[in-house]
Amino acid sequence: MAIEALVNPDVLSWARLRSGYSESVLARKISVNVDKVLSWERGQKKPTFKQAQNIARVTNTPFGFLFLPNPPRENLPIPDLRTVDGVQMQEPSTELRDILLQALSKQAWYKDFLISHNSKPLDFIGSFTIKSNIDEVVQSIRNTIGVSFPVTGTWNDYQRELIHGAESAGVMVMRSGIVGNNTHRKLQVSEFRGFAISDVLAPLIFINSADAETARLFTLIHELAHLWLGSSGISDGYSSHAKVEVFCNAIAGEFLVPKNLLIPIWNHSEKLIENLFRGASKFHVSKLVVARRAMDCGLITKDEYRGFYQEELNDFRNRTSNGGDFYRTAGAKNSLILSRAVVTEALSGRLLLRDASKLLGVAPHAIKTYASKLSL
Repeated sequence: MAIEALVNPDVLSWARLRSGYSESVLARKISVNVDKVLSWERGQKKPTFKQAQNIARVTNTPFGFLFLPNPPRENLPIPDLRTVDGVQMQEPSTELRDILLQALSKQAWYKDFLISHNSKPLDFIGSFTIKSNIDEVVQSIRNTIGVSFPVTGTWNDYQRELIHGAESAGVMVMRSGIVGNNTHRKLQVSEFRGFAISDVLAPLIFINSADAETARLFTLIHELAHLWLGSSGISDGYSSHAKVEVFCNAIAGEFLVPKNLLIPIWNHSEKLIENLFRGASKFHVSKLVVARRAMDCGLITKDEYRGFYQEELNDFRNRTSNGGDFYRTAGAKNSLILSRAVVTEALSGRLLLRDASKLLGVAPHAIKTYASKLSL
């Protein structure tokens, strides 16, 4: 006879809700009838040890947590700035927590690496406040990353140049739509669009690649603005009323689409898409970034912007993908400056290959190949 696991029903409910599953979804994932899940959470029956282990596995919950007397309180390691109409958003998912912890682990290693190499603090971190002049912050970011206002190229070219400039200035830029290499653990753009970890030696920004490609450029500058304020935090980048978020949105908007240049070219007698095409061509950004800025400037309504954003997001999600190049993806997930530091240490023998593998999510036997892709 199977042995029952004396788990706490309240913790079972907490683990399920924390993972964003309904009772029926959890039941399907562990191959039981939904009535069983309901009876476990009501305390009427107990799951077997195997069933409890399956619950822990699919909810990404430490098995021992299920036996705690009360659901544990899990505080996020950096400030949660996500609000809607001034109200804090829902409990963060396990995916958000885990991607944060992974990023913090990488950031801690890179900081130790920089300290061991006597690196100097970055003077732009925390160099402004939310009371600073927006134009001055924008100009400081441009000067630091060495990227002037574009006169040619596409928004994609512009984004690559900005990422390269940020990393050249010492900022790790990480981009992914999943936790680690687990394609079953997708990040939700409805939950967050990015986060920033402010540090005078090893600053880091993360961009949620589950978002529409055309929206990520705005997130990139938004998160860079956080670093110039010396402000760590998780952002949804759009609806938050937190003062620091409003200021970072203003920085991103003015950086990408200056208000004094947008308003003169906006023609209210034309269709929205015609204005967006013209703005995208002039500023070398996506139509979505122009739409976002137009909303901020009062040229279109929030509903108009949200409708266009949803069209862009749906278009992005409906595109087929072959998965891309593994090593290129690894570079985006880890940032090129962290990747180069880890691989260099591994090839020199100062870092074990298995430790490099854990940091980068690249198999030990593939580290040398990754090094060649990084031109090391």
